[in-house]
Amino acid sequence: MKSLRSIALFAVGVVVGSLGMQSLVAQQIKTNHRINHIGIRVKDYQQSLDYYTKTLGFKEAYRFPSPTGAPTTTFLQVSKDTFIEMAPAADDQPAGITHIGLYTDDAAASVAEFRKAGVMLNDPMNSAQTGSKLSNITDPNGIRIEINEQPSGSLMRKAIDAWK
Repeated sequence: MKSLRSIALFAVGVVVGSLGMQSLVAQQIKTNHRINHIGIRVKDYQQSLDYYTKTLGFKEAYRFPSPTGAPTTTFLQVSKDTFIEMAPAADDQPAGITHIGLYTDDAAASVAEFRKAGVMLNDPMNSAQTGSKLSNITDPNGIRIEINEQPSGSLMRKAIDAWK
């Protein structure tokens, strides 16, 4: 009887301990994050642009100008705060998913929290092109995760605020 009680207490201790550890790990990252865009490279830029805008009905939020008129990075707005970042493929950058954009209200706080959890990443930098604050993580599979904050005046913030 005593050994049965000991086994039961041990099992309860393991369950409670593991739940407590899961809770501690989950509490390490407290900043509100959400996926707000996926970066893709496409084989045929115009065909893809037509597909996403005309077939699927996504709005072209903004694009970066090209001095030569060649296709460039274009942001397609799927919903108020969800985008596809589309760029043409190249020999050294094949078609496919390039990164995941993880939105945060405070890039510096997110970087600090991720570092506290043992993640290696750069300090957030201001993008002169978009007005975003960006930092990058590479996951164990080599997938880039772009931490992005969209302050007032950034191109993505303007698209989000203009959504109807």
